[in-house]
Amino acid sequence: MREIEVLQLISDGLVNREIGQRLFLSEETVKSHVRHLLAKLQARSRAHAVAIGFRRGLIT
Repeated sequence: MREIEVLQLISDGLVNREIGQRLFLSEETVKSHVRHLLAKLQARSRAHAVAIGFRRGLIT
């Protein structure tokens, strides 16, 4: 799933532009994925989303 890939790359320290380059997506598409991630995980920030992702086993 694309959103999980984005979450993994966020956890690796990449910014939206770098994630877009890595996944061949526009920066706006990456921003959309991040917004969806935050909503689905009920996270307050990117860092919070990463923490939730680790706790739930979504990313390693």
